[in-house]
Amino acid sequence: MDYQKINAETISRWCHEGWEWGIPITHEEFEKAKNGEWGVYLTPTKTVPRHWFGDLKGKKLLGLASGGGQQMPIFTALGAECTVLDYADAQCESERLVALREGYHIHIVQADMTKPLPFADGSFDIIFHPVSNCYVEKVEPIFRECYRVLKKGGIFLGGYDTGINYLFDEDETQVKYALPFNPLKDKKKYEMMMRNDCGIQFSHTLEEQLGGQLKAGFTLTDLYEDTNGEGHLHALNVPSFIATRCIK
Repeated sequence: MDYQKINAETISRWCHEGWEWGIPITHEEFEKAKNGEWGVYLTPTKTVPRHWFGDLKGKKLLGLASGGGQQMPIFTALGAECTVLDYADAQCESERLVALREGYHIHIVQADMTKPLPFADGSFDIIFHPVSNCYVEKVEPIFRECYRVLKKGGIFLGGYDTGINYLFDEDETQVKYALPFNPLKDKKKYEMMMRNDCGIQFSHTLEEQLGGQLKAGFTLTDLYEDTNGEGHLHALNVPSFIATRCIK
């Protein structure tokens, strides 16, 4: 089976089981966002600095692998014209439900971000791309497509796993696996992913992720690190995620 199909089905099931990144915001949270009380996440625990966005009113914003009814409703409440692309049924359905509940329009595209994005050149002012590259084997083509569909001067905000998480055993106390972590090329890693219901995940280097954005043509303007939000590495304050702000 195509590993992206496995991941889409796995994430949809997680959402039905109460996965934290698949729970839509409430009506009360939507109303608070309209009144200036809001925060969104690219990585597990830190909210994105508001100055990274600028004024969102009237901006065309793409939520890339950003379904679930969490960020897009907030951006809509702040005046952005939102499009969301996600491959998981449940994540797309959450976007529909929140839009219907709050009475706004959002363009929902169910698609695989590893394929060419179904948008014209220069379609968006902002791309918001929370941690999701860990479910993709090759990240550089995604950055090239993001560069293509952004307008000149557009902002690309992304969250990324740095690869540290894939070194350790389930308790995060012993180094167990070599990098790169690629279950498609290692049967034992594949079996471990399936046994622990993790979907199919991949480690990526900073060279791939930061370097991939720079090679695509982006200019890096800011970044911050973050932890897992739980577990042994989090308790030790080990940063294992990075968020970046780039412009075209």
